[in-house]
Amino acid sequence: MSGEAARAGLPAGVVLREMAEADVPEVHALERLLFPADAWPEQMFRDELAQAQTRRYWVAEHRTPSGTRIIAYAGLMCVPPIADVQTIAVVPDFEGRGLGSALLTGLIDEARRRGAADVLLEVRADNPRAQALYRRFGFVQIHTRRRYYRDGVDALIMQLPIAPAGAAEAGDAGEGETE
Repeated sequence: MSGEAARAGLPAGVVLREMAEADVPEVHALERLLFPADAWPEQMFRDELAQAQTRRYWVAEHRTPSGTRIIAYAGLMCVPPIADVQTIAVVPDFEGRGLGSALLTGLIDEARRRGAADVLLEVRADNPRAQALYRRFGFVQIHTRRRYYRDGVDALIMQLPIAPAGAAEAGDAGEGETE
């Protein structure tokens, strides 16, 4: 994951890295644990990883002397001008320790790098913690999808307008020049 902002403030022993095919079984086990009503099938993660031109996925590993385990993961689909946060998840014992923020920062940076103008996501209406994270980053609710999730919970559609990478530099190039 690029960017110092994505690495800043991570708990000791936590490393962010690109998700690999070998990670899928462990990520899928977490998916079933964290999202029992809406868990993706294991093959869906494999299919997402196979679409590198439009997708990018990361995992957060906690490395200790006794071993390494995946404690968070996130993914993005980007087909400019829109990027969509496909998933973001953190195991409960690591919530509130900066992992969600680090992953979301990385997703937004990747969307910007790929030329997106907006980042969209769906979040469960009954998940105020995730909604608060997204609002801290500047996302605003633009729509509600009624009964979107399998258990009948609504999805809030949220949007963050972003400037593509290099846009600020290109816009500043002509400042101060006169004819």
